[in-house]
Amino acid sequence: MTRVEGRRRQGSRPSGGVPQRPFGQVERRVDWVRVISDDQVAAIHAAALDVLARQGLRVLHGPARDLYAQAGARVEGETVRLDPALVAERLATVPGEFTLEARDPRKSLKIGGAHCVYASVGGPAYVMCNDKGRRDGTYAEMCDFLRLVQGLNVLHQEGGCPFEPLDLPANTRHLDIYHAQIRHLDKSWQTQTLGHARTMDGIEMAAIMLGTTAEGLRERPVLLGIINTNSPLQLDVPMAEGLIAMAAHGQVNVITPFTLAGAMAPVTLAGALVLQHAEALAGIVLTQIVRPGVPVMYGGFTSNVDMRSGAPAFGTPEYAKAAQASGQLARHVGVPFRSSNVTAANAVDAQAAYESQMALWGALTGGAHLLEHAAGWLHGGLTASFEKLILDAEMLQMMDAWFEPLATTEADLALDAILEAGAGGHFFGTVHTMERYERAFHAPMVSNWDNYPNWVQRGGIDAAQRANTVWKELLAQAEDPPLDAAVDEALAAYVAQRKAEGGAPMN
Repeated sequence: MTRVEGRRRQGSRPSGGVPQRPFGQVERRVDWVRVISDDQVAAIHAAALDVLARQGLRVLHGPARDLYAQAGARVEGETVRLDPALVAERLATVPGEFTLEARDPRKSLKIGGAHCVYASVGGPAYVMCNDKGRRDGTYAEMCDFLRLVQGLNVLHQEGGCPFEPLDLPANTRHLDIYHAQIRHLDKSWQTQTLGHARTMDGIEMAAIMLGTTAEGLRERPVLLGIINTNSPLQLDVPMAEGLIAMAAHGQVNVITPFTLAGAMAPVTLAGALVLQHAEALAGIVLTQIVRPGVPVMYGGFTSNVDMRSGAPAFGTPEYAKAAQASGQLARHVGVPFRSSNVTAANAVDAQAAYESQMALWGALTGGAHLLEHAAGWLHGGLTASFEKLILDAEMLQMMDAWFEPLATTEADLALDAILEAGAGGHFFGTVHTMERYERAFHAPMVSNWDNYPNWVQRGGIDAAQRANTVWKELLAQAEDPPLDAAVDEALAAYVAQRKAEGGAPMN
């Protein structure tokens, strides 16, 4: 069920008992946090342009180098250098807003402007839950995770396979993943962009899903895929192939450098942002060379490392500050912005919560239009957690409630209720309260508001245990959205044919 923007009810309790808000994007009407001045933004942008003009980007894919050269870049061997004028010319064709179609048209998504997409975790190798601990991901458990993503209204999009089903062959598992995404979701889902074959399989299957062809999607953005540059300053063959295939077919690339300050980027946050900005601009330019006007996003993923061990750190003050500054840089060049919800925690504990909340605050107040890994990320991105999925969904619902405008109508000002209660009275029984109490406040999915004696009497169940109960309840209620039998048969035939052909080469 969709809703009119800005008129979403507070928490609702369906028959199953898990309080959820209705599906939909909250239009954010707040001013974005600005952690650097306009002059500082301009200085980082200028430094990034200098990097691209003087040092350039190493591009390992010959056809990509040819495209750059045809557009006027200077190519010497594997190095591509971009003049500021070329960058500005290509940035001018990037759309600031666009719509991403879903299988259910009511769940299509607005990207850009005041809207944000919450996408579930994507990419880990491992899965984890309270009952079985951390383990290799399997296809059956991946499908269960997808069913939860479908059932969690606060999640707008599936993030590109919640974890690798390692019980399936590596060269063909992406086909089963795509088929499962289509079967278990009527929401938007992300595709894989590791090489031409995997990318085209996603495009072809999305086309079958919508009853068209790959060529028919060229003017219909449906898929979104993440393109990671190899920081510092390198674009490899698989990512270049995926980028070109997506852009050529009108689909959305999210250009995301992996700039960890102190390791793959300068140890200063400003230096790391210069490198991120340069790499993001180079990828964005390539999408516009392939197909001017194709939607693309600016990905910010700058964080820091633990300088004692070299391990990535996430959800840090530096991460939040970098996310907010990245939003400013993306707005400076007029490109929609992607950030992430991240943590380095090894358990669904207080660290996981406070690091994720720090990351959420930085990303969402920084103006992110796509929140990647919005729910379920653990262990620095190596693991997808069933309990963390629920705790993150709780935090996302709280952020959505916070983003809703504070109403100040005559009824909201409650003058009659104040007069009715009078001095020294209370408001529990006022007409104003009785008319509104059922929907007055955000209803939590996980939080327990019992006092301490009652909490202890009822078993002293902590948040991670409650989240375990919630995901099991949601999974027990889950029903796959209807899918036309002929579409499903066509998808199965495509998967069978591609498996017979050997699937995608290992990169």
